[in-house]
Amino acid sequence: MAAPKKGRRQPGQGRPGRALALILIALVALTGGMFLSGHSTPRLGIDLAGGTSITLQARSEPGQQSAVNQTNMNTAVGIIERRVNGLGVSEAEVQTQGTDHIIVNIPKGTNEKQAREQVGTTAQLFFRPVLQLASGEPAPEGSPSPSASGSPDEAEQGDGDKATEGGDKATDGESGEPEATPTTQGRAASGALKADATPSPSGSPDGKADPTPSPSASEGGADEALVKKFEALTCTDTEERTAAAEGTKPSEPIVACGQNSQGQWEKYILGPSAVAGTEIDDATAAIDQQGAQGWLVNMEFTNKGKKQFADVTTDISAKPSPQNQFAIVLDGDVVSAPYVREPLTGGTAQISGSFTQESAQDLANMLSYGALPLSFVEESVTSVTAALGGEQLEAGLIAGGIGLILVIVYLVVYYRGLSLIAIISLLMSAALTYTIMVLLGPAIGFALNLPAVCGAIVAIGITADSFIVFFERVRDEIREGRSLQPAVARGWPRARRTILVSDFVSFLSAAVLFVVTVGKVQGFAFTLGLTTLLDVVVVFFFTKPLLTILARKKFFASGHPWSGLDPKRLGVKPPLRRARRTVPADPKEA
Repeated sequence: MAAPKKGRRQPGQGRPGRALALILIALVALTGGMFLSGHSTPRLGIDLAGGTSITLQARSEPGQQSAVNQTNMNTAVGIIERRVNGLGVSEAEVQTQGTDHIIVNIPKGTNEKQAREQVGTTAQLFFRPVLQLASGEPAPEGSPSPSASGSPDEAEQGDGDKATEGGDKATDGESGEPEATPTTQGRAASGALKADATPSPSGSPDGKADPTPSPSASEGGADEALVKKFEALTCTDTEERTAAAEGTKPSEPIVACGQNSQGQWEKYILGPSAVAGTEIDDATAAIDQQGAQGWLVNMEFTNKGKKQFADVTTDISAKPSPQNQFAIVLDGDVVSAPYVREPLTGGTAQISGSFTQESAQDLANMLSYGALPLSFVEESVTSVTAALGGEQLEAGLIAGGIGLILVIVYLVVYYRGLSLIAIISLLMSAALTYTIMVLLGPAIGFALNLPAVCGAIVAIGITADSFIVFFERVRDEIREGRSLQPAVARGWPRARRTILVSDFVSFLSAAVLFVVTVGKVQGFAFTLGLTTLLDVVVVFFFTKPLLTILARKKFFASGHPWSGLDPKRLGVKPPLRRARRTVPADPKEA
């Protein structure tokens, strides 16, 4: 048999220094990224940090009492959850309670107000033509009441939303008005669908006064009762706005309120629904690549919606302002009222105006998820304090601390010097877990809740079990009479298989639990899966290389009684040594 080449390492030795350097560099990089991101603590869930709990009650439309069923409720939960997640609110809990309630828990630290507005707007979405428009602000004392005329206020459409056929990049009609700001309705800006030119204050394309008198309410399609309701409506009064939206049907004209880009209330008389929100196939926010129009909202319609939208835009495009506008109505509120100057028959449309990125995404979000199968009313809104969760967290941390101390005591008593390697490896695993959890907060919205803390505590046992498997394999090799370095080299492949199988089973359980469950249980499953993966990383790149290096040290290699590798304690008998023979002087004594 050929002798091994000089300098060849024994199998399983590898380059332990490189592995240790690699994991230490990774830890430094993660720590640096944590501080550079401005986050030094994990994001907390609603049970630890507090937040807002919203209770929604489902209501069926008249004559459709059977609409409140499990299928529609589940569909509504999915849509509301996508709405909230579309705002970047993670760890929000959306679930049914009973047969007609949905509970939405929004953790503190997110944009709770914005999320609540999105969750609260849960009725169906409709496109309605605008018949009349006037200021919804209360009139100053001594001034005449606002008229229900068809003429808009001065420069009404100059700062409004505009819509064009999708892909049209014309920049005519930009007003230069201040950008719109989000409001309580999520309204981006009042006004208009993009046309070939900005409408003049008079509503005439050429800016000249229209000699034709403004249409009356009856000519606009509104009856006298609706006109009286419109004239008496004050949009700044929340109760009045809510009452105006109650009992409305898609097939009937309605009175509604909305806010313009300056945050001023406007009131509308709107015609019957021309297009339902269910006919929107997709809606996205995008920025004009040429930079002329800023942020835009692109809409795509279904085949049925394409025809309906073409019909309504063809009908209103030739009308004077404000009857060349259509209102996007969600939950009885006008979230946008763009104007149109030409028929849009391509099945796509583009709403432009003084949008910010946030306001464009808000409108696109409502258009995408605005069509719920049921109507919902906000039954209650309560603030959830973190007091109870804090007490439970404190109790859990105390229990976890006691368990960790017991594990360390056991390791020290049973493994002695080897326990130092296990304790340092546990600290490395804890450091990696903490930094990754902190970074996952801003990256994917991960929030640490009580079940997630439980998953981290359970992971202590999984990680310690991996060390024990490795140590016992090495000790078994020593019991067979091998010295420490060969014992580490031969014991590692056997321990590695056992560790990988054990961790695979744990990770598979966590993955299945994450897929089939919802809410807080997913936090437990996610943390368990993450710590299981980190256990493999720590054992392969830290524990094994560290033991390989320490096996060369005299304290461990010589089997010191406090090393945990003492041959006598392991039951190894020292090899027999042949006694030196002495030749007697007298042959008879032999």
